[in-house]
Amino acid sequence: MEQYSRTLLRFSGVFALIGAFIGAHMAGSGSYALRPIHAHILVVGWLSLFAWSVYYKVFNVTALKLAKVQVWTGIIGTTGLTFGMWLHFLDLFSLPDAVTLTFYIGGGTILLISFVLFLVSTFFLSSESE
Repeated sequence: MEQYSRTLLRFSGVFALIGAFIGAHMAGSGSYALRPIHAHILVVGWLSLFAWSVYYKVFNVTALKLAKVQVWTGIIGTTGLTFGMWLHFLDLFSLPDAVTLTFYIGGGTILLISFVLFLVSTFFLSSESE
């Protein structure tokens, strides 16, 4: 579980830095166009991944394959959702909606699966913590 905790913590740190940078940019520019992206990066990228990191550090999950899938769907889903939001809302590359929404909705769906897997994993805890 230590490896999962460390991996989630590192990705959480990356999302925290990106979210803080976007917040600083919005404050400096006076434009709040990036608000939804900023909020999602901080809530699901920083806070959720950080909370899951603490969970895997504190609790001993006995379903190791489930934990591995939950961790990676969380990381992939968060990345896809927030990157997709950025692509879709800013439209910097004039990509078709089918492309941007694939990242946006696909990432969100994968992230939702990760939240369900997290709930399921809470039923597979040993009585001892690490």
